[in-house]
Amino acid sequence: MSQSIKVAIEGKDTLELPVLKGTLGNDVVDIRTFTKGSGMFTFDPGFVSTASCESKITFIDGDKGQLYYRGYPIEQLAEGSDYLEVCYLLIYGELPTAEEKNKFVNTVMHHTMVHEQLTWFFRGFRRDAHPMAMMVGVVGALSAFYQDSLDIADPDHRKVAIYRLISKIPTIAAMCYRYSNGLPFNYPKNNLSYTANFMHMMFATPCEDYEPNPVLVRALDRIFILHADHEQNASTSTVRLAGSSGANPFACIAAGIASLWGPAHGGANEAVLKMLDEIGDVSNVAAFMEGVKERKYRLMGFGHRVYRNMDPRASIMRETCYEVLNELGLQDDPQFKLAMELEKIALNDPYFVERKLYPNVDFYSGIVLSALGIPVSMFTVIFALARTVGWISHWHEMISDPNQKIGRPRQLYTGSPRRDFVPVEKR
Repeated sequence: MSQSIKVAIEGKDTLELPVLKGTLGNDVVDIRTFTKGSGMFTFDPGFVSTASCESKITFIDGDKGQLYYRGYPIEQLAEGSDYLEVCYLLIYGELPTAEEKNKFVNTVMHHTMVHEQLTWFFRGFRRDAHPMAMMVGVVGALSAFYQDSLDIADPDHRKVAIYRLISKIPTIAAMCYRYSNGLPFNYPKNNLSYTANFMHMMFATPCEDYEPNPVLVRALDRIFILHADHEQNASTSTVRLAGSSGANPFACIAAGIASLWGPAHGGANEAVLKMLDEIGDVSNVAAFMEGVKERKYRLMGFGHRVYRNMDPRASIMRETCYEVLNELGLQDDPQFKLAMELEKIALNDPYFVERKLYPNVDFYSGIVLSALGIPVSMFTVIFALARTVGWISHWHEMISDPNQKIGRPRQLYTGSPRRDFVPVEKR
């Protein structure tokens, strides 16, 4: 039975607004006719109470600590799947058969090369340029090299663009790292897995053969899975808004990368390591946590804007953290010991427990990435690499919707009322 709510507005007829039900999660009030019927806008800074679109891709229940990709719990995917299989799931809506997966993987891995002239772009950047600055510029430039896949109204063009982005983003990300460190670019190897190939492009040298460690490859692949999508966050909403104008997919993903670059969005794990460095030693943890209670310090990597309970990705990342450090013989790493002492206090001290300040995925992922040899400046680049499939899935879903419109938020204007211009000599 359909539901609706009635809104009484003084001097006007009562408005009846339909209530829409999703498969999971909160119902939503359809306010599309509200402005026409009331002459008013709704006001929701940060869109914290507004459903900006309809989507079938990702579901989050922050109160219950649930994250589903296309209905599959993130814990199951992180345990039993791999990143390219998750990519297929996010794009097409279903897990692939063995034949479909082989074809998908083969196609992706045979399009990892970038146009050779694209490598010249890097020479225009300073050696100390931030890798994210290069990512934004180079990804945006892809549209100048792949002009045969820019017609967003053509399903075949969209498919080609999707494959190109998933295939080439790791190559570009590795090139950003190599350029920043004065190292020669490594060409991709099609015989390696997606994640092993990325590690090869990052860390191999011409001097000797490079054999990716399978434990470390699996850890990084899991990071990719955990960060592949996260519903309508700032960067995904940016991609959708840019895409609603008809912009080409390469420009839309560049816009998403730019949004992710903001420290409030993609820089959380970097902030965790900075916090650990500032604490310095395990002996300082207790005093630091008391300082957090007194609001002298910020506790990074604990709590989450969406999750009011445990971040479902955190326990997976915690396990991965132990696996990596054990594999590398870093169990006694001072930074890791410091982090574990922070975790111990936060999980047992009533102050943090009552406020549900549990460790989130960023608390552990920074430690893992650092142990893998990935510098802090590359952390957000890794995030962008993993999130590309989420962005492109949302873009594709939106473009495929015949009812999609260009995004055009409203505002509450609080500036000057109408006034007349006065010539400068009379002011």
